[in-house]
Amino acid sequence: MPAQRTLMSFTLAAITAAAAAWVLPAAAQTQGSPAAPAAGSASSFTSGSNRGYLGLTVGRSDYRMGCSATTLSCDDSSSSIHIYTGTPRGNFWGAELGYINMGRATRAGSRAKAEGMNVSLVGRASIANSFRVFGKLGTTYGHTDTSSALGSGMATGSESGFGLSYGAGVSFDFTPKLSATLGWDSHDFRFPGGARDPVRATSLGLQYRY
Repeated sequence: MPAQRTLMSFTLAAITAAAAAWVLPAAAQTQGSPAAPAAGSASSFTSGSNRGYLGLTVGRSDYRMGCSATTLSCDDSSSSIHIYTGTPRGNFWGAELGYINMGRATRAGSRAKAEGMNVSLVGRASIANSFRVFGKLGTTYGHTDTSSALGSGMATGSESGFGLSYGAGVSFDFTPKLSATLGWDSHDFRFPGGARDPVRATSLGLQYRY
């Protein structure tokens, strides 16, 4: 187990370093890139995919925490928010850096909260003139805070650390600068007591390319 955790930590650190190496130089290139073609031209949507962008998503998270048959109060879902910036590397690949907050879930009188910083490599493919699909793979440095009711059997305290993240979704370009997104993401968080559990979210969002 210790060897597996060391290997996982090394792999996630490598993903973080690679994505950061993409984000910073590409952001500088994006600001100095030529102006995009005027809206309505044949290549306007394609050129828009090569710009840096800012995004905001809101949705519903699922803490994946089990509930016993005798539990009267169990709400493993909450609202989620994700604020991020991204930089493309060509028409198919890019990197994103952002902040996620998965809200607060309640189980048996205990509450758990998860948030963190995420770095991901992103792959995209066009499926129509203004529709695209995307997938993400990266790491989240997360922080959790759990407060437990007496006799709940849940550990109390805070934990921090790296965890695997991945996701997928679709986007629709309203204009060369503005898109709507529908996505699903999963982030592994450390919780008190040594548990590492996924927190997942389905969300809607807007993305602005500059």
